[in-house]
Amino acid sequence: MNYFILTYAFYLMISIALTVWVARVLFNNGRIFLVDIFHGNTPLADSVNKLLVVGFYLVNIGYMSLALKEVDAIVNLQTVVEVLSRKLGYIILILGAMHFLNLTIFFKLRNRAQLNKANNTATE
Repeated sequence: MNYFILTYAFYLMISIALTVWVARVLFNNGRIFLVDIFHGNTPLADSVNKLLVVGFYLVNIGYMSLALKEVDAIVNLQTVVEVLSRKLGYIILILGAMHFLNLTIFFKLRNRAQLNKANNTATE
């Protein structure tokens, strides 16, 4: 049995599934923040949301591709599990970091938009 192919197949299936799941959650829940940031301009918010998801996919799938190769020997199922654990752990950490980066950006943009809205209201 070729354990390399088995490891690669499981790694890609699980990593892609995780990436798609996190991207969908970010896309669906991030829309509300973007609509608020762009003062109700829904088409602009939706467009930016789609661009953010594309960037998210590119970064994560790019990393998955770079991390695919395994140079150590995979000689049994125990090693398959250990290699998958290490590789998927990195993917999960990167997905988490990307999630918190997106949240930080959304909150900063939202705070700036609210401050600008308050300043515009005060000067009127």
